Amino acid sequence: MRGAAVAAVVIGWIGLAVPAGAVSQAAPQVVALPTVDMETVLKAAQIDPRRADSAITPGSGPSVLLVERALVAKGLLTSSLADGHFGTSTISAYAAYQRSLGYTGLDASGMPGPTSLRQLGETTYTVTRPVSAGSKVTYHGKLMNTRTKAMLVEAERLLGVSLGVTQGSYNPGGVAGSAGTHDGGGALDISVSGMTAATRTNVARVMRQVGFAAWVRTPAQGDWGYHIHAIALADPDLSSGARNQAGDYYLGYNGLANRAPDDGPAVSPKRTWEEYQRL
Repeated sequence: MRGAAVAAVVIGWIGLAVPAGAVSQAAPQVVALPTVDMETVLKAAQIDPRRADSAITPGSGPSVLLVERALVAKGLLTSSLADGHFGTSTISAYAAYQRSLGYTGLDASGMPGPTSLRQLGETTYTVTRPVSAGSKVTYHGKLMNTRTKAMLVEAERLLGVSLGVTQGSYNPGGVAGSAGTHDGGGALDISVSGMTAATRTNVARVMRQVGFAAWVRTPAQGDWGYHIHAIALADPDLSSGARNQAGDYYLGYNGLANRAPDDGPAVSPKRTWEEYQRL
């Protein structure tokens, strides 16, 4: 060892003083970024645009606020609207962000997806409990995504029957009377042929239990026959029409244009597929 001044760093020794003037070089501290819970953000993105006020969906405010601040930083949202309420202005701002990434159509609906949500908060937050629609598959002869299929398979297991699917997902402009709800993912129409009224209600109940907003539709409600209309809650691929129906379900409406009280079987609490899986 050479030199007039020798600095020694001894780890684990007791009774040795650090020489005066020695510089301690501590390892730089890593500051953890705040977290955005994607499940709660998606819940707010369904409910808040359907509210008559600017109330905050319970449990979602802190995560939504982080997303909104990131949108403000990109010049896509007015700072006064960064309030934890994922209303129509935030939906529009998020859709603009998705378009800035090159997304079009369904991918720029304003409904956060796992990739865009992570990219938006790359330097300001991290994403927890991500939700993915998965890939497109065919089940019972109809197109849907893997998340919706898993939900339907579980409902069939609980019911002990195979359900007929009359309309699937990703059918832009192809389902008459659907108001665009089948344009994106997460939307299904289920056949009730041969079912009693009690059985129809029970199927809708079980579908609600696994995470669908599900209603028994009747000929008196529209230009259609009896069927069960179902929307997979929190599916990132929901069309705007389906997203609105999901929000109305949470708020106690029937999912139709008249926004009458929910006429389906009561299920409490209303859970998503991810929440159901954690039971």
